Amino acid sequence: MITGKTQNLGVIGWPIAHSLSPVLQNAAIEKAGIDYNYTALPVAPEKLAEAVTGLKALHYRGWNVTIPHKTAIMPLLDEIDEDARIIGAVNTVVNDNGKLKGFNTDCLGFMGALTKRKVSISGERAVLLGAGGAARAVIWGLIKAGVREVVLGVRNPARAELLATEFSQHGRVTVCHWESEDFAQVLTDCALLVNTTPLGMTPKVEACPPIDWSKVNPSAVIYDIIYTPAETVFLHQAREHGHMTINGEEMLAGQGAAALQMWTGVEPDLDTMQQALRNALES
Repeated sequence: MITGKTQNLGVIGWPIAHSLSPVLQNAAIEKAGIDYNYTALPVAPEKLAEAVTGLKALHYRGWNVTIPHKTAIMPLLDEIDEDARIIGAVNTVVNDNGKLKGFNTDCLGFMGALTKRKVSISGERAVLLGAGGAARAVIWGLIKAGVREVVLGVRNPARAELLATEFSQHGRVTVCHWESEDFAQVLTDCALLVNTTPLGMTPKVEACPPIDWSKVNPSAVIYDIIYTPAETVFLHQAREHGHMTINGEEMLAGQGAAALQMWTGVEPDLDTMQQALRNALES
């Protein structure tokens, strides 16, 4: 029951009606039995500064940040965590008595699924398909985990080189055209292959990155950060070739769980969050 003592949380974005964060977070809040409430808050881009001031004035304990505010909100905060600074985006704000600190929990969510399965990538090569905004948190999570090299497999190498150069100060990041012979060779020696592109996402579920599965290291773990559908064509093909596969559900639930723990100090039940997500997607 919401009372005068209930602490408020939320997610800001534009549009926001499609967000599944309230489903995830409120399921975890109910499971933990803590006095919090989480709502979706529509904030137009031109109203972002006013919204941040308003949330602070209303003593919101914290909020998630989604498109298109993840970068724009950064100058409006008092402090930016190192992960968020390097990734270049904030997805979580914590309000400590009026001091706003920005975090990025996407890399925690991404890596959590690997940790859960005891997949060790330290000293290994990881290959990412795509070099857009979604790749940034993945690259940083992999570098922090000690990978030997991150190879960006893309269709536009020139654009991806900018991203590789930016992250090369932290670890080895290289670029390859994903239809080249060099890329096929890279696949034979990768421990992890990750799709960070939207290819295969609902509604265009027939799309798939161009992978020659005969060239992929048979023991490589295959990860798609897409969660709708639960199994993309990319993951289906990987499974048919005997690979361990991971979809984006755990990344989404994991980043939300990390945020909720920052706000409440309570470790959420990740399984509860994933089940709530799956139920919402199937309804």
